[in-house]
Amino acid sequence: MEEFGRIIVSETAMESENPQDIINSNISVINLMREEKVDDDLIHEDALLSYYLDYYASQYAAGNFSQFVYNSGWNKELNELIEEGLTLIGAEKHLELFQAQAKRVKLLSSVKIAKFLKGKFEGVNPTRDLLNNNTYFELDENLVELNANFLKNHPDFEVLPVDEIFAVLEEFVGHEITRA
Repeated sequence: MEEFGRIIVSETAMESENPQDIINSNISVINLMREEKVDDDLIHEDALLSYYLDYYASQYAAGNFSQFVYNSGWNKELNELIEEGLTLIGAEKHLELFQAQAKRVKLLSSVKIAKFLKGKFEGVNPTRDLLNNNTYFELDENLVELNANFLKNHPDFEVLPVDEIFAVLEEFVGHEITRA
C-alpha cells in the first residue's frame, strides 16, 4: 500500500469561524484511518504533524507541560515530531519554550523521570511542579491559528463533503467503512 498523499478536512470545518475545527477535522480523518488499521507510515506526514501539535497544545492547556510529559511518556520520537511541527508552522516562540522545557526534563535524573512517569500525577508532586511553566499561556503566538493555517495552505490540502471523505478513504483502504 502506498502513502495517502492528501490532507483532507470537511467542508463544514472549512466553513467554520473556529480554526480548531479544521484541526479537529484532520484529526477525525487520521483517527478513522487508524481505526481501519492504516499504518502511521502511510498517513500524510504533515497531517500527522498537525495531529501531534494539537495533542501537545491540548495537553499543555489542560494540565501544563508536566501533563504533556506524563501522558506522552516523554517519548523521544514524539518530541522530535513536535519540534519539527512547531518549526514547520512558524511557531518560533513555542519552539523556544518547548526546547527550554525539554532541557528541564533532560536535567532530571533518569530515576526521577521514571518515578514521575510511573507515579501518580495528582497530589504532592515536586517533579510535576518543577516541569510546569505558565509562559505557554502568555505567548502572543496562537498555536491553533498557526496549525490551521499550516493545513489550509498545504499543497496537499483538500476540502470535501463528509460522504466524499468516506468514499476516498474507502477506496484507499479497499473496503467499506462503517459509519457511526
